[in-house]
Order: sequence, then structure tokens, then C-alpha cells
Amino acid sequence: MAEVESVWDYPRPPRVEASDELVRVVLGGEVIATSRQSLRVLETSHPPTYYLPRTAFVDGALTSARGASVCEWKGRASYLTVSGGGRSEEGAAWCYPTPSPGFEALVGHVALYPGRMDRVEVAGEVVEPQPGGFYGGWITSRVTGPFKGSPGTMGW
Repeated sequence: MAEVESVWDYPRPPRVEASDELVRVVLGGEVIATSRQSLRVLETSHPPTYYLPRTAFVDGALTSARGASVCEWKGRASYLTVSGGGRSEEGAAWCYPTPSPGFEALVGHVALYPGRMDRVEVAGEVVEPQPGGFYGGWITSRVTGPFKGSPGTMGW
């Protein structure tokens, strides 16, 4: 069992670290992604966001979606529609095709909102989405908060 981490010990700006934990994503009743080669982005007050290699997704699971956003640290994000088992979630994933310096490891990786999937697992544990719907953190028993995203935390 991994040691419990406080999100208040995570750095700002965020750190990117490799993870060999088994990650599984289910949508529409089908496993659409599996990987032991993800990246965790760790930022103060946020549960980790896992980025999976594009190659971890089954063919057809990811297509371009409208919209983009800018992260002060990682740069310009492009959005993706996630599909599986006859279900599609527009803009439920994002990537950084040309990230800011220091975040080049994210090229070729995709993050997603766990709350928009049927189920997301890390090391066999079902992930709880970060509160609020704006952030894409993945809460497991490995991390402790409080977490940004709950009502009243936007000014943190």
C-alpha cells in the first residue's frame, strides 16, 4: 500500500511524476483505457490528475472536441470527446500538444474527468472525482485534503 500523501505537501508550480499503478477507465460498460505508464500531475491543494498515454486508449475512444483553455503552468489545452460502449462524453478529456517548458513530458498523454466516466480505477481502487466539476483531480485513499473545488475554495 502506498503512503498517504497530503495535497498540501504538493508543490506549486506543479510537479509531473511517472506512475506504474494500473489505471483502468470504463465508459459505456467497456474498458476504453488501461495503462501502467501514466503521469501524475501534483499541485498544491489538488488531488493528482493522471495523464495516460494516448496509446492506452482503444481505437476510436478519443476524438477532437470544441474548445480550449489555458493553464498558467502547463499552457494551452485541447479538449477531446471520450467514447465507449455507445456512449460519448464531449470535452471530457484534454491534452497539451505543445505544453509550456517544464511540462514537455505531457506530450502524447491525455487526462480526463473521472466523474464523466462510468468508472475509473487506480491500483484497483475506484476514483472519486475532485469536487466542483472544473478541476480534473482523482481522489483515492492515497491522498488526503481538503481539496480545492468544493464550495468556498475558489480563492485558495
